[in-house]
Amino acid sequence: MQIAQYIDHTILKPTCLVSDIEKLCKEAASYGFAAVCVPPNFVKQAKTLLAGTPVKVATVIGFPFGYSAVEAKLAEVLLAIIDDADEFDIVANISAIKNNDWDYLANEMNNLLPIIKAKGKIVKVIIESGVLTDDEIIKCCELYGVGGIDYLKTSTGYAEKGATVEAVQLFKKHLPQNVQIKAAGGIRDYAFAKQLIDAGATRLGCSAGVAIVTGAPTTNASGY
Repeated sequence: MQIAQYIDHTILKPTCLVSDIEKLCKEAASYGFAAVCVPPNFVKQAKTLLAGTPVKVATVIGFPFGYSAVEAKLAEVLLAIIDDADEFDIVANISAIKNNDWDYLANEMNNLLPIIKAKGKIVKVIIESGVLTDDEIIKCCELYGVGGIDYLKTSTGYAEKGATVEAVQLFKKHLPQNVQIKAAGGIRDYAFAKQLIDAGATRLGCSAGVAIVTGAPTTNASGY
């Protein structure tokens, strides 16, 4: 399996350095990763570093906890569009999910999604499956599945539990076929990465992308 094509090579730690972004982009181009996922303030640099390559630049919105006001997320979206991000990984308001406030969540997407899709960009919604019940995950699949997103994503990597095969399988069962699945959080080796792909994931968010591809031990401690 050419697993590199599934990977969003990721660095989202708050101590991220310019040199980290340079290294990330160099590795992504070298190994043929699908995308890099970087903090919003590094989108411009990543676009420059990856110019002329097929590697996409993703960034995060409302990261990592998702409880930013809709207006704040909208401002982040608009700035990322100006900086020419290709893909937007939006953290849903997890508190709203836990409180069954589905109207809030629908309104959030109704404010963000049309602006991003009008620019032809990719939208991934992160629901933090590790802290949700199966019923909450299913409701998220139902809500976001009809909303026009491109991917539903398991995790930020900052909760106590990241991606699981079981969560991916649950996504697969309850999402429409046109919505893909991104697994992220705690993916450190090829064996686990392949299990997630076999379960239905078509993207993997990993800070250990090089280790997964090469089999080398990972020394990355960013939590993603």
